Amino acid sequence: MLNIPDYKFLFITGSQHLYGEEQLKSVEKDAKDMVDKLNASGNLPYPVEFKLVATTAESITETMKAANNDDTVAGVITWMHTFSPAKNWIRGTQLLQKPLLHLATQYLNNIPYDTIDFDYMNLNQSAHGDREYGFINARLRLNNKVIYGFWGDKEVQEEIARWEDAAVAYNESFKIKVASFGDKMRNVAVTDGDKVEAQIQFGWTVDYFAVGDLVAEIDKVSDADIDAKYAEIAKTYKLVEGDNDPATYKEHVREQLRQYFGIKRFLDNNGYNAYTDNFEDLYGLKQLPGLATQLLMAEGYGFGAEGDWKSAALGRLLKIMAHNDRTAFMEDYTLDLRKGHEAILGSHMLEVDPTIASDTPRVEVHPLDIGDKEDPARLVFTGSEGDAVDVTISDFGDEFRMIAYEVSGNKPEAETPHLPVAKQLWTPKAGLKKGATEWIQNGGGHHTIFSFTLTIEQLEDLAKMFGLKFVNII
Repeated sequence: MLNIPDYKFLFITGSQHLYGEEQLKSVEKDAKDMVDKLNASGNLPYPVEFKLVATTAESITETMKAANNDDTVAGVITWMHTFSPAKNWIRGTQLLQKPLLHLATQYLNNIPYDTIDFDYMNLNQSAHGDREYGFINARLRLNNKVIYGFWGDKEVQEEIARWEDAAVAYNESFKIKVASFGDKMRNVAVTDGDKVEAQIQFGWTVDYFAVGDLVAEIDKVSDADIDAKYAEIAKTYKLVEGDNDPATYKEHVREQLRQYFGIKRFLDNNGYNAYTDNFEDLYGLKQLPGLATQLLMAEGYGFGAEGDWKSAALGRLLKIMAHNDRTAFMEDYTLDLRKGHEAILGSHMLEVDPTIASDTPRVEVHPLDIGDKEDPARLVFTGSEGDAVDVTISDFGDEFRMIAYEVSGNKPEAETPHLPVAKQLWTPKAGLKKGATEWIQNGGGHHTIFSFTLTIEQLEDLAKMFGLKFVNII
């Protein structure tokens, strides 16, 4: 459901006429060769397109304006093959509204001591040109990215790839639309916020709908669609009846599938790609969506519980950046404060994305003890192990903050037979005491997006693109 367009990145090479036409032909030849080999490497998620050797302010300005107006362009990559007078870049850079990467590299990765001469020096002045170009970007107070190193090295290409994913997410952010079914949970502060300011800064549209609007769509779902989906999930997950009567179990699972289709069709028909619900406002619903929401998140929709539209939009945004790989809505649930075991157990009542599961999720039906509705079906599973990040966005009235830390993801130390939910254990790499203390002091909320795929560097890159305050707890 991510439906990401076929984006590309423009590659602009900086130079000047002082070197002569023959040298400029060599500059273009080298730049095109770099682009061809970057695309052939298989390490970039989106292609790079050579645009021009930029030698005048006019050509740079027109290229940047064209990039703004081309919806297939997600960003611009610049490289100073030679010395490019930075005043030429001022107007075009000021006008550019897409993410900018300064690739500080050199066509060759060595110094040819035996043959180096003034012709070589004239043609290979990246070390010189990068500093001239970098100065003007710093002078303009840009939030651009700088990647330094030999362009042909895999690690440099992987850096470019991670930045490309962040740049695409930035572009797609302005297409995020959250359907808020009901309002947020009453009297809760951290899930509230300024929707207008969020649309100004991030491009997020957040629209309210009465739960009855959703119920009307759910009521249209056919039994044939539910039968087909039931057969599908039976092949993907384990159907565990437990202590339930078989007929009751099946009825409650089917109700969640009815909700799945109803929510999905409401979102798709109205152009939304994220949503919220609230257990305090379930008028007309038989159950709080559990399995329904988990299935939708696994497809790439964003979700926020208790009306948390910021988490719904952030989840959608980060799923785009992660290609919907192992990136999930999460909540700080409970703590292990024993020495040597310090950890946070993350979960939610129902709604944790199965893309982070280490085992085959089980479809189970249990009481919820909240919301005063039927026992909902949900996916129960154990999370995964590995390096991860945990991130949230908080609204302080005068600014938004993205707050994050790197964590070590672990599986829970034991089963929880009386808590049938999806579970993920983690410990901040800063340490639980330091990490949690600084999280609290910086105003981080209890709802987060947890990802084994994204890196703290990508989150920082994304925050820079938005001009967003970024708090990295280390």
